[in-house]
Formats: sequence, C-alpha cells, structure tokens
Amino acid sequence: MLEELGRFFSGRGAPFAVIGGMGLRAYGLARATYDLDIAAEIRWQEELVGYLESLGYATLHRSTGYSNHLHEERPLGRVDVVYVRGETAAAVFGEARRAEIVPGAVAFVPRPEHLIAMKVHAMAEDPSRTFQELADIRHLMQQPGVDRGMVRAAFAKRGLEERFREIEATL
Repeated sequence: MLEELGRFFSGRGAPFAVIGGMGLRAYGLARATYDLDIAAEIRWQEELVGYLESLGYATLHRSTGYSNHLHEERPLGRVDVVYVRGETAAAVFGEARRAEIVPGAVAFVPRPEHLIAMKVHAMAEDPSRTFQELADIRHLMQQPGVDRGMVRAAFAKRGLEERFREIEATL
C-alpha cells in the first residue's frame, strides 16, 4: 500500500510522510503493526479518501484531522491518516527525510521531534495510550541531534510537562 500511496501523492506533487509504527522503524524501533499511518495535507483529504475507497477501502471514520480506512483483504490492512495544515504541514514535510521503512520500501518520515509531538497529542487525547507512547517517545529522544527544547514545548502545549521530566530523567 505504501507504493500505491506514493504514486497517489507524487502524481499530484503533494508531500506525505509515514508516521506511527512504520515511521518508528526508520529510527530503529521495530514493533508489530498491521496498519500504515501517514501524515498528509488537509487539502488532499477529499481526493485521498475517494482514492482509498476506489481501491476497496471502507472509510471507518473521517474528521477534519483524521481518517481511518480498512480493506477487507487482510494483506492490504488499515490506513490511518493524520491531516496537517499551515505551519505544521510546512515543518513536518519540509524537514522530513527519506528513509527505508521496510526492506526495499523508501518513504519520507518526519524528524523525531515531529513524531514526538504527534505522540504527545495522541497521549493527551487518549490517556490509555500513555505508556506505549512514552516508550516510543523515549526511544525517539535518544536519536542524535534531537532538539529537547522542541520536545519540551510539545509536552508543555498539552499540559504534560511532568511526563517530559519523567522521560528526561531516564535518559
């Protein structure tokens, strides 16, 4: 599915980035995941949802910030999309780097600080995700050159400064 999405976006001159579990693989953290999470600009939502549905994906949820899609054929699995705009889109896509996601599949991934910000947002929205997100964030914070000030700001924006201090104390 990654190749299909790559063709969709490149055919429109539009950026996208792999996030979630597959995005973490680009930073050396492999975990079992059966879905493909991507970030895309909100202006492509309508066309992207239509494209996924034309491939046989059922849209499970759609809002301004997210859409979730599931294919009945298990190998095609689930595609979850986070939609970004404005300065966020410019930063996420402008600072993304090409990386091997799985052997033979290369795509853009956001820098660790942007993946962390998305994980902090997810944790704030759904506290049941806290422990897994914190483990992922800790791994990402250990990547070379991570801007801890930027990470701290992401936690502060969600009122989770104590969680940032907990992680930082373990590094």
